[in-house]
Amino acid sequence: MGRRNRHRGLTVAIHAIAWGLMFGFPLLFSQGSGRTVDWVWYAGYCMVPLSFMLVFYVNYFGLIGRLLFRRRVVGFVAVNAVLITVVVLLMHLWFDFYRTTVEGQAPPPDDHGPRLPLAVFMLRDVLLLGLTAALSVAIRVTGNWYDTEAERRQAEQARTQAELQNLKSQLNPHFLFNTLNNIYALIAIGPERAQEAVLQLSGLLRHVLYEKNQDLVPLEKELAFVRSYVELMSLRLPGTMKLRVDIPEDAAAMRGFYVAPLLFITLIENAFKHGVWADAPSFVDISLKVAEDKGDVVCRIANSYFPKRDNDRSGSGIGLENLRRRLGLIYPGRHALRTEREGDTFVAEMTVNCIT
Repeated sequence: MGRRNRHRGLTVAIHAIAWGLMFGFPLLFSQGSGRTVDWVWYAGYCMVPLSFMLVFYVNYFGLIGRLLFRRRVVGFVAVNAVLITVVVLLMHLWFDFYRTTVEGQAPPPDDHGPRLPLAVFMLRDVLLLGLTAALSVAIRVTGNWYDTEAERRQAEQARTQAELQNLKSQLNPHFLFNTLNNIYALIAIGPERAQEAVLQLSGLLRHVLYEKNQDLVPLEKELAFVRSYVELMSLRLPGTMKLRVDIPEDAAAMRGFYVAPLLFITLIENAFKHGVWADAPSFVDISLKVAEDKGDVVCRIANSYFPKRDNDRSGSGIGLENLRRRLGLIYPGRHALRTEREGDTFVAEMTVNCIT
């Protein structure tokens, strides 16, 4: 509403300035010439801009919206032809009356010399008023395009926000599903460790519930959440698995950096879900780097690659797909995501620019 009012105020100001210049044209040029304004002559002059205003605003407020925008072009041209013809005839009737009655001029004699035919003057006025109508169309169409473009951007923004909210709603159950699977596996290993995992999970869920509605969260808070999640997952790791974690803890280096909540957790979830194997040596490497000079945060995950078994129903690939869509919506042109297999290693690397 505020933007629309500002646009309307700017439009009114532009119209007022343009017509003010046209009406004030004789007054402006009389200031430096040392001549006084002949107000009788000026009253006759005002008939010209008034005629232009009539044609302009009849088109601007009436004919363009009712005929041209409804694709009734022939009717629009025909009504304008009648309007301009009537205005031109009234103008010439007015000037004849003005010269003879107001100024008291006698009509010139027939032998006064060669004169241009009246049709030439009328044709000149028809062309000028036609250009005025065309200018009205150009201004109205341009304004309509700006309004349509603004509405399109608002609709696109609303659609983006709705899609992001939908992705967030999918992310929470997906995160909970994967974490509960890990806790379920812990129950068989040791009930005490499972109880500890449930306690840690409650802290993680508190972060998820409170931060999910924020567009951006401080980077240090998000990395603290990642560290807690890694600690929870490490409770059920087999002895054959090697875990290496490199996550910065220097809050000063991350001050002023903000990221979308739960942005890194998808890659880390996938690493633990697909890179840990109880029957064979495996590894998971988690590295997060902050480039203070560029404002980039780089998350690189490398893990053992074990093809999924046919009877494995954990996960459906929704995590990575949601991550790609979130990155495209939140960081358009400011992110990179690479996932590929390098021999027996699966590598995922994501870079986001946190400069807002």
